[in-house]
Amino acid sequence: MPNRLISETSPYLLQHANNPVDWHAWGEEALERARSENKPILLSIGYSACHWCHVMERESFENEDIAALMNEQFVNIKVDREERPDLDAVYMQAVQMLTGSGGWPMTVFLTPDCKPFYGGTYFPPADRGGMPGFPRLLLAISDAYRNNRGEVDRVTGQLTSQMGLVGQVPRGVDPLTTETLHQAYSNLATNFDYQNGGVGPAPKFPQPMTQEFLLRYHNQGFNPRALEMVDLTLEKMAYGGIYDQIGGGFHRYSTDPYWLVPHFEKMLYDNAQLARLYLHAYQVTGRDLYRRVTEETLDYVLREMTGPTGGFYSAQDADSEGEEGKFFVWTPDEIQGVLGPEDGATFCAFFGVTDQGNFEGKNILNIDREESEFARSRGIALEDLHRVIERGKRELLQVREERVHPLLDDKVLSSWNGLTLRAFAEAAPALDRPDYLEAAVRNATFLVETMKPDGRLLRTYRNGEAKLLGYLEDYSFVADGLVALYEATFDRRWLTEATTLADAMIELFWDESVGGFYDTGADHEELVVRPRDVFDHAQPCGGSVATDMLLRLAILTGNADYGVKAATPLRSLREHMARAPASSGVWLGTLDFYVSTVKEIAVIGPQEDADTNALLDTVFHRFMPNKVVAGSWDPEATTNTIPLLQDRGMVNGRPTGYVCQNYACQLPVNDPAALLEQLNA
Repeated sequence: MPNRLISETSPYLLQHANNPVDWHAWGEEALERARSENKPILLSIGYSACHWCHVMERESFENEDIAALMNEQFVNIKVDREERPDLDAVYMQAVQMLTGSGGWPMTVFLTPDCKPFYGGTYFPPADRGGMPGFPRLLLAISDAYRNNRGEVDRVTGQLTSQMGLVGQVPRGVDPLTTETLHQAYSNLATNFDYQNGGVGPAPKFPQPMTQEFLLRYHNQGFNPRALEMVDLTLEKMAYGGIYDQIGGGFHRYSTDPYWLVPHFEKMLYDNAQLARLYLHAYQVTGRDLYRRVTEETLDYVLREMTGPTGGFYSAQDADSEGEEGKFFVWTPDEIQGVLGPEDGATFCAFFGVTDQGNFEGKNILNIDREESEFARSRGIALEDLHRVIERGKRELLQVREERVHPLLDDKVLSSWNGLTLRAFAEAAPALDRPDYLEAAVRNATFLVETMKPDGRLLRTYRNGEAKLLGYLEDYSFVADGLVALYEATFDRRWLTEATTLADAMIELFWDESVGGFYDTGADHEELVVRPRDVFDHAQPCGGSVATDMLLRLAILTGNADYGVKAATPLRSLREHMARAPASSGVWLGTLDFYVSTVKEIAVIGPQEDADTNALLDTVFHRFMPNKVVAGSWDPEATTNTIPLLQDRGMVNGRPTGYVCQNYACQLPVNDPAALLEQLNA
């Protein structure tokens, strides 16, 4: 018989709706029950694409005896970390303080007033490898709570006092300079893997924010080695198994140093960030590889991760039919059965497919050399190799579609949609892809019309229901995407919507006493501590994106307060950026924007005019991160509330570009070459 989770919308919670565990969702009903029955809370946090979450469910939560023990001794609460990042952040702090590490599934034991006193991650159903079996742990925790409350209270007191200090950084007063960027680069260069790319040992995470900073560092002319580091990393990832060579898009991370064997789930936030990174690398290098990966990744999102409303889905699981990676791997016989013996053999050789396999007897497709080098080694024409590869990818994708698919987490999260919105909005003009712009407009329309039913941005949407108050990351990421969409369309609606969100974000999340943003709004339920994460992890923190967005919005709107709000946390985090650049990628990019000479660009001309589009191509086809762009399709409009457009129209009766910097403007130009010269100045 289903438990209480059956009425939830989260796919992760619904996965547990038929467990014999008497699960509650987080809410007053569960918390009141814990208080009235004086029972400790067993809080289990995970997400739908988490492999070890599935393992613990099969081993423990579907076990009748273990479930009976949980139901007898605890009030059991299941949380989707993607729906409730606040709870995940608060209790992950506790687990890391208790154990020195963290991860998912996360298992935390709380007093009825929600204070943590013990926690961990995965626990096996019986003692194994130095880990206590889950039943033995449950009995020990229950006994400690009932018979040793003094120790429990001591632990909760120490933990909560320490948790309250996390994210509290002293205000900075020193000036912001490029010296912080140099220190951060030196730190990254010291820890870079010059053999395989990336930073640090296995498991290897893509870290797109760090790579974006390195691109910016190279763009400033500081050190050409920075581009070499990005180039090596992006090529290795694009050729490795972490990239889906058949369907496009990136898996979560690589379990080895070589980017070969991934953990197979696909997350929207990874693919949004990596699509932007490869787009920027293409703009810098002109390498067709990077354009192809950008387009294949965004095409994957459109094909498999986009709902009928225009919202983008959250994740695809690592497992199918109970096996990790089964959906994505191949044997030589399977490939040759589709492509025939000759083309099949060529395709297998190019993508490293062998009888022995590289993953549990089967093959993760990967590339170990350039197409031209492979063609020479096989004695075949390069165009013939291209034909085999393109045909093989197309037909194998069709065959793969007939397999049992991994679970799709089809909830729509505002923050992750904001990340993806920016990726599509930037890629559309940069790659001349009107379908990307159409997807961006549909997504933005969904976000502002469906996710703000009463003016307050909400967190999650599924099956026609939007719910849960949005967090800082929801406000900042969506506003950030809307600013990018304004720059791509010159539709004033999107700038107005971004400004409305930015103002609400400051009202809800800014705290003058700490000189920064909290992650939860002033109208949020009271938690053990109010979370404030200032680190960029797998996705940016809400505060770093808010700061970046406010700096751009300050120029576009002329609202100086946005710039003041942005500079304050930058100063406070200056030393952290220098010492820990791997967790400061967006902060470093934002600092680069702040200390740089920003190009303020305006383009005026009819939308369908070829000369207007030639000017826009000059602006958008190149990597120029420290710019803001405004424009108008109406040549007659010479007054505008956007400062960059005030008193500006077409000159000489032709589409016109304007470039300003350091409070001074250059002469308006009609010629793309002249505009390029001004942008390069």
